[in-house]
Amino acid sequence: MYKILLFSFVFITLDQLSKWFVVFYLDLEQKLYLNLNNQFINFYMAWNKGINFGLLEGDSTVQAYILTAISIIISLAFFVWLRNSKRFLMQILASLVIGGALGNAIDRLLYGAVADFINVTCCGIRNPYSFNLADVFIFIGLIGLLIFNFDEKQN
Repeated sequence: MYKILLFSFVFITLDQLSKWFVVFYLDLEQKLYLNLNNQFINFYMAWNKGINFGLLEGDSTVQAYILTAISIIISLAFFVWLRNSKRFLMQILASLVIGGALGNAIDRLLYGAVADFINVTCCGIRNPYSFNLADVFIFIGLIGLLIFNFDEKQN
């Protein structure tokens, strides 16, 4: 149980530090774009008020609080579900989901939107969507939980 809390805190911290560094320290909020001299990854600023890919995009404070509450409920559900897991991998995967969800929830509470900035582009085609480290954590955690069956009896 304590490992999940500890690792969740580590993932929240990494997410928030990455956002602070890129959005505020590198001033992406004002510049809107940073070319990393990389054909694959660049930084494009996007304040996401909705969910993935801008779905449910709205400019409502109530919506920000509702999405924050959903993130907290999902985090609590994952914690309760896997808090007694003896498998270290399951604890890490749960911590990734929890840390990512709470990292994005913190953004909604502080800024009213989630700070997205990582943009993956390939082959001369500009991808219009950006994401952040919390999104990566959530994706890896959920895919890992699906791949590595969460049945405790299968060690």
